Amino acid sequence: MKRWASVLAVLVLATAGLAACGDDGAAPGGTTAPSPAGDVALATATVGDYGKVIVDGNGRTVYVFDKDTSGTSNCSGDCLAKWPPVPAAEGTPKVDGIDASLVSTITRADGTKQLAVKGLPVYLFASDSKPGEAKGQAVGGVWWVVGADGQKITTKPGDSGNGYGY
Repeated sequence: MKRWASVLAVLVLATAGLAACGDDGAAPGGTTAPSPAGDVALATATVGDYGKVIVDGNGRTVYVFDKDTSGTSNCSGDCLAKWPPVPAAEGTPKVDGIDASLVSTITRADGTKQLAVKGLPVYLFASDSKPGEAKGQAVGGVWWVVGADGQKITTKPGDSGNGYGY
C-alpha cells in the first residue's frame, strides 16, 4: 500500500510540474514559434474601390494624415483616440507585398515607435472594425488610405458600402 501511495505522489507532482510550465510559445530548441500572422507588420490587400492598399498585420487598412510631415506625427491627444498609430516592433519591420525600402520607423513625441511609409507615419481608423473596411478615407479631407506603392490614394468614397453614400 505504501508503494502505491509513493507512485501516486510522484505522478501527482510530475503532473503538477508539467502544468506549471505551461506553453510559453517556445518551439523546440528554445526559439519562439512564429505567430499565425507570421509577425508581418505591413502587407497589402484589395480594399473596396481603392484597389491594392497597405494594411497592418491584422489586415486593417492603414492611413496617412496630411498634417504630418516626413518623420513627424502631428496626431496627438483626442486625435489618437480615433486614429491610433500603427506600432513598430524592435528591429526591421517585416513586410509582405510592399517594397521594404518604403517602410521605416519613427519615434513619436511620447517616445513610442510608429511605422511609416515613405517617411509618413501610418495610422488605423478606430471605426474600421474589421479587415477590408476603409471608413476613414477622406475624413476631414486629410486622411487617406495608402496604395501598395506608398502613395496616398485621394479618391473620395463612393457609394461602395462604406457608409458615406456619396
